This record gives sequence, structure tokens and C-alpha cells, in this order.
Amino acid sequence: MTDAAPPRPEARNPRGFADRRGRDLVAERRLVQRVSEVYERWGFEPLETGAFEYADALGKFLPDADRPNEGVFALQDDDEQWMALRYDLTAPLARFAAQSWETLPKPFRRYAFGPVWRNEKPGPGRFREFVQCDADTVGSDRPEADAEIIAMACEGLQAAGLSSDQAVIRVSNRKLFDGLFEAGGVTDPIQKLTALRAIDKFDRLGWEGVSALLGEGRLDESGDYTKGANVPLGVAATIEAFLASAGDGALSRAETLERVARAGGLGATGEAALEELAAIDRALTAMKVGSSAVKFDPTIVRGLEYYTGAVFEAELLLETTDDKGRAVRFGSIGGGGRYDDLVARFTGERLPATGFSFGVSRLASALRAAGRGGEDAARGPVVVIVFSDADMQVYLDAVSELRAAGIAAELYLGRAGMKAQMKYADRRGAPAAVILGGDEIAAGQVTIKDLDAGRALAAGVTDNEAWKAERPGQLLVARDELVRTVRGIVGAAHTVA
Repeated sequence: MTDAAPPRPEARNPRGFADRRGRDLVAERRLVQRVSEVYERWGFEPLETGAFEYADALGKFLPDADRPNEGVFALQDDDEQWMALRYDLTAPLARFAAQSWETLPKPFRRYAFGPVWRNEKPGPGRFREFVQCDADTVGSDRPEADAEIIAMACEGLQAAGLSSDQAVIRVSNRKLFDGLFEAGGVTDPIQKLTALRAIDKFDRLGWEGVSALLGEGRLDESGDYTKGANVPLGVAATIEAFLASAGDGALSRAETLERVARAGGLGATGEAALEELAAIDRALTAMKVGSSAVKFDPTIVRGLEYYTGAVFEAELLLETTDDKGRAVRFGSIGGGGRYDDLVARFTGERLPATGFSFGVSRLASALRAAGRGGEDAARGPVVVIVFSDADMQVYLDAVSELRAAGIAAELYLGRAGMKAQMKYADRRGAPAAVILGGDEIAAGQVTIKDLDAGRALAAGVTDNEAWKAERPGQLLVARDELVRTVRGIVGAAHTVA
């Protein structure tokens, strides 16, 4: 009796971890390249840190010191120290700045891109592994530093192909609510956090839902009850006035600030926040960044335990659909703000910092969902068809000649016939197929099939027989015309179905 074979594993990828082929990678690389060029043009230097950080360096994401894997993917090294895959690109920057501050130019301006990992529940367009592209200024407390980051993010969105009517950056200041809570006597950290989380739901629940969450609580459609913040009525009234100012998209940034100021109840901290936002507005105006591209919106409360001042969020305005044509909302495609306390975790001294992060993977998914992914179709290599082992030297010469001329080319190395090889070339997205059969070789010629032209013509074919007779996009040229002819096809602008 023989032992039973071990069970075969099911071929599957973990939830939230996507396999990505040409189109996805081309889209992300194109976005990273375009945004990075903007960052460098604004004077930011590249920095790359490792994928792992010591878990204690990630701070707020680790509630359990014995097994710090809440929100992150962690492991214990052989020296018993916990390491975790980086959750974002900002915490590694804070560690690097604290570690290297004496040798860095100050302020320190850097950009970074790369994958980050989050141990969270995945959803549409939300992955556990994804790519971010950040830019940050460490060591400047000027509101102009925030304005510069915001203006640069606008240019980054434009570089990604989004105009001001397709994406907008909304800006606020966390100290508005800090001042409001101080003036209203709300001092309990849990109560403040609950109130901020309620405000963050304004775009989904409206004032009625937020009002309930600021008060006793709210029963949602599923029957679940969410306990409220129980803030004083005066504080709730001021918050309502805040949200009303956010609801009028026609207001300029200065008009929004005036309306928030009229709401009153901000206290000294809130008044200081208004002054910072006014300085940001002046700097943005000087940089010719209009209110259609950047709006002030006091409902933005991102990074509840992270940001200390100005906060920004980039929102996609394009209509998006999923694979089945159903409407889906992507919302935020990037964001950032001022975080003056992050480096202090290492040094004990406050070091001002501000930055912005593009969610590259999320933005690429959103653009595709908006029907904007056509340019990301991965173009394959020119494929040289193989007919006979006896003529292998001829095929190898042809593919080498194309590569030497800077043309991406591939020799078919399977064992299929002509029809299957042509199908292979089409699936590879090849712009052309090179055919060197016995007749062509004997005559010193080569047949080149322009697959791009064939796809374009096939999209409008009404008479299949006529199409076959015309043999669209197929050229017979002298063998020494191979490179010139293929280069003309590869460089031509075909409309491919």
C-alpha cells in the first residue's frame, strides 16, 4: 500500500494582494514617473527607505506590544525585536529625519515612492499592498510650506491627467476643532475623537446623521446603534455652521474663511487656525492656484491622531464604474497635512513637518474605472514567427537585428503552428509579426503583418470575405528593409480597437 499523495494547494492569492500584469504596472509606473518629475521640479530630493521598520517606530498603529500586528504585518526578528512592513512612507521619514537630522539640509525636502502594506479589510480599490508617492518638507513651520505642498499636489494631479473639474483638493485645519472644543469645554479625548469621527461622516450622513452622532447616538438602517459624543449644544451649533460653509461649493477660499469666522466659538486656537489658512490662501493665490482646484472645507478631519494643523484631501470627481458597469465612488485619491509631533516620538523635541501622499494604486484603479486607462494598454514586442528548426539561424538573425535597432522583439519559442503563433502575438499586444517562411527566405524578402492596423480595420469589418481578400496591414518587403519597415509600424499612431 502506497502513501497517499499530499493534498495539492489551491492556487489563490491572499485577499487584498493583487497580481498585476502589464497594463496595471504600466499605469502605476507612468503615474509615479509623472508625479516624481513634478516633485523634482519643485526641488524635492528622492529618498528610499527599507520595507521593514522596527515596530515601535510605527507608533500609533500598534496597540498590542506583545503581538503588534493590528493594522500592520509584523514579525519577530532573531534578536526578539518586532519588525513590521511599513504602513506608509511618512513614519519611515520621521525615523530617518530623527536619525540623520544633524547631517541633513534644513528644511529637508524629500519625495519617495514604493509599496506599503496595511493589515486591514480590503474593499473596492482598497488593497493591503499598494503603492504611494509622497513629498514632505521637514523643518519648516511656515504656512507657505503647506501651501507649496498643496500647489505641488495640484500640479501632480494635472500630470496624472486630471483637470480641476475632475479632481479637487480640499483643505482645512485640525486646530479649528481643537479651538472649538477648548472654547466649548470639551476636554475628554474620547469625546473629541467621537465628535470628529461624526463630522467625518458628513458627506455620507448629512447634518441629520452627524447631529445624532454629536448628541446621544444614532441607529442606522441595519439596526446597529452608534453611541454619540454628547457635546454641548453650543458646540454642536458651531459645528453645524462649519458644515454649512462647506456645503456651498461656489464660495471662494476667503469667503469660506469669513463664514467660518462668523460662526464664532473658535477660541484662540481656532482663530490662529484661521490665520494659518488665510496665509495658505494668500500663498496659493500668489502661485496662481484658483478656488476651483483647491477649496477650503472645514469638514476635512483626516488623520484624527496624526495631523496637528493644516490637512488636505484630494478627491476624484470623475464618474467611475466597476467591471460590471455599476457606479462606484472612489472619493479620496490622496491626502496629507501638517504633522509636527511625529519626529518628536524619537527626539522628544517638536519638529515641524508637512506633506502629501498620492495613493498611486488607488488612483490608477480609479482612472481605469473612469474609462481613462486606454493609454495604459501594455504594448508587447514584435514577434518573429518560427516555421522550421532548420531556419532557426534566420529567425535569430532577424530578432537580433530588431533588438540592436532598439525595437523590442521576441522570437516565438513554443512549438505551435502558424495560426497559434499569430494568436499568441495578438494576445501579447504585439504591434507586428515578422514572417520568414521558405518562400520569403528564398526570395530575400520578409512578410511583416501590421497587427495594429489589422485590429483597427477588424473593428469596422462588415464583409469578412472582403476583409480577408484585402489582407489588411500585411507588407512584403526586401529583407534588408526589415528594420525600417518595422520601425515605421512601431512608431506609427494606429487607433487600436
